[in-house]
Amino acid sequence: MSRLIIVSNRLPFSIENSGDGPQLRQSSGGLVSAIKGYFEKSGIQQQKFNGRIWVGSVDFSPQEYDKVKNEIASENIKVEPVFIDKKLYKDYYNGFSNSVLWPLFHYFPSLVEYKKEYFEAYQRVNEQFADKLLSIIKDDDVVWVHDYQLTMVPQLLRRKKKDLSIGFFLHIPFPSYEILRLLPSEWKMAVVSGMLGADLIGFHTHDYVQHFIQSAKMLVGVDNQFNMLQYRNRIIRTDLFPIGIDYEKFQQAANDADIIVQKENVCSSFTDKKIIFSVDRQDYTKGLMYRLKGYEEFLDNHPEWKEKVIFILNVIPSRNDIPTYLERKKSLEERIGTINGKFSTLQWQPLIYRYNHLSFGELAALYQAADVALITPLRDGMNLVAKEYVASCVNQTGVLILSELTGAASELNEALLVNPTDTAEVSNAIAHSLTMPIFEQKQRMALMQKRLKEYDVVRWVNDFLEQLHNTKEEQNKLRIKIINDKAITKILHDYANAPTRVILLDYDGTLTAFTRIPADAIPSAQLLELLTKLSADTRNELVIISGRDSNTLQEWLGHLPVTLVAEHGAAVKPRGRDWEVQTTTDTSWKEQIRPIMQLFVTRCAGSFVEEKENTLAWHYRNTHPDLGFTRSRELMNTLLQLITNTSLQVIDGNKVLEVRLAGVDKGVTALKLLNNFNPAFTLCLGDDVTDEDMFKALNSRGYTIKIGSGSTAAQYNIPTQQEVLPFLEQFILPVKNSKRHVHTQV
Repeated sequence: MSRLIIVSNRLPFSIENSGDGPQLRQSSGGLVSAIKGYFEKSGIQQQKFNGRIWVGSVDFSPQEYDKVKNEIASENIKVEPVFIDKKLYKDYYNGFSNSVLWPLFHYFPSLVEYKKEYFEAYQRVNEQFADKLLSIIKDDDVVWVHDYQLTMVPQLLRRKKKDLSIGFFLHIPFPSYEILRLLPSEWKMAVVSGMLGADLIGFHTHDYVQHFIQSAKMLVGVDNQFNMLQYRNRIIRTDLFPIGIDYEKFQQAANDADIIVQKENVCSSFTDKKIIFSVDRQDYTKGLMYRLKGYEEFLDNHPEWKEKVIFILNVIPSRNDIPTYLERKKSLEERIGTINGKFSTLQWQPLIYRYNHLSFGELAALYQAADVALITPLRDGMNLVAKEYVASCVNQTGVLILSELTGAASELNEALLVNPTDTAEVSNAIAHSLTMPIFEQKQRMALMQKRLKEYDVVRWVNDFLEQLHNTKEEQNKLRIKIINDKAITKILHDYANAPTRVILLDYDGTLTAFTRIPADAIPSAQLLELLTKLSADTRNELVIISGRDSNTLQEWLGHLPVTLVAEHGAAVKPRGRDWEVQTTTDTSWKEQIRPIMQLFVTRCAGSFVEEKENTLAWHYRNTHPDLGFTRSRELMNTLLQLITNTSLQVIDGNKVLEVRLAGVDKGVTALKLLNNFNPAFTLCLGDDVTDEDMFKALNSRGYTIKIGSGSTAAQYNIPTQQEVLPFLEQFILPVKNSKRHVHTQV
């Protein structure tokens, strides 16, 4: 069995020096809680892996580490520290990670500090992590890299270990492309291509997945089908895995004697008062000032709650060595003082503020004591505090007020969802929560608890690792298969012995090479002779299935006894018959699309628009490669937004973008033809993204071959278009005399 290697910025503990010597302290954070909670489930991890290693940087010296080695060895996971120079770490962590990626990914672009030395430090530290991993990993290990500090690590590992199983999970939001593109080109390319080194890339929500796919398409030209990406001859899966919590741990805390005492102490301190509770790290993304303003507005608007409510705000120290964080802490404390000064009486203070770390017992006691949890960050990847509060409400009483801008909002939609910047809405939600009937509280809590119990931390980890395993299996299935002598012999044998056959052939890029002007791709005499001979065999049904328009196909190939398919299936000309239109859809949509494509023609020298009966195509084969690709991503983004909720689709082909009717594709058309002909032998050749529809539809019903390299659903690859005609000529000659002209690779 393999080992599981967890990789994160920090190891899950730090060392505190006290009078008794160095002491270990578990780090805070959602990842640490989740992974440790998973490992603590006895027997689960041991069944899947024969070893567990956690790799991360540390804030202590090798000498300090030596003093606590034995204590760490008693834990249920081995650790491998990465020792980084303090100055370098500061530029990497406080610099690029938290002064560039963190604010940008949380939609605070005005706070980004674009310093070259920050990016250089980020590169170097990611390289140090990769070097450390390469020194310990084995070929069958599973490496799971976590979060925004280490986006480059997957690709650095992939370069050295091509078949290594690598997962990556981003615990913060992934922004829209319009935000990401604010980064300098080299920086955003490094981040996105680095993440694409993984086999499986996980996010908390569907929106983050879609934002990443869009950015990858715009930046590096990946092809995608749903959540599967094709990049550098590999398929990569992206999906959502909303991180869970150790649900049972928080439920069982209600029966812990020490925690019960702490809860009773809290409640007795505030007899006859409703308790509102918040806990957050000190960070501008948490919206603490807006939260205080919302609470202040509530006190202004609802004087009947004077001396009947208390707001306990616990702020966890974070990044105190960044000056802006200290400035915000000062502003926060001034605001708290203002609110207390405004509303306090001799017997009552409306707001209690703590700036300290909380033990699990203290946190669980506050969760259980709180009547309302007020969780309103401006942006959050997930927010486990909200989930922990819901899990702690064992009697199903209590109300969660949650920012709609958190990842958790998509799961906990029975909470009172608010816009955190709308202080009036926050104020109204507080008033609603304090007067919500018990039966309604129970209904809401029951639904949320059921969801959290079913998808807890164990399920989250298992789900991710299972999908990573499935992705590796899928990669193996779709691995490039250059057709070899053995495969050709079998295909020719089956062809010779079949009483009926169908041969489906794409045109551009398969039967003919691409030309600068599409009209120049006229069939050669050699091709026409080959098609004539193949179609002359009475056992053969020859089908030319193309994206070309019907007029062009008729002019070039209409005299042959073959079936012609135009525009991927929009029109079909059965052998010996007239053209049959397969769709009667109104084409007035072209009036909306054509001006946009023409605009991009003016913006991209060498590009042009080709109009067919049911399709509009923007070609950029003749443009400067970099400019053409960039403009194609911009046009595709524009078109995708424009055709939302329509019956149209955008096809990202080989140096061409096509807009056509959804549901009309080569896969659907090829299946209809096969069902009509019902052949004993089927052969299908194509080179483009549009041909993948055929390969997927026909894979179980015949031989499928992709022209060119790259991951494909086809069974085999022929390396170049120049080798296609020699390959097909073998189907004219008797099998025993056939000569193989394809350059083969066993």
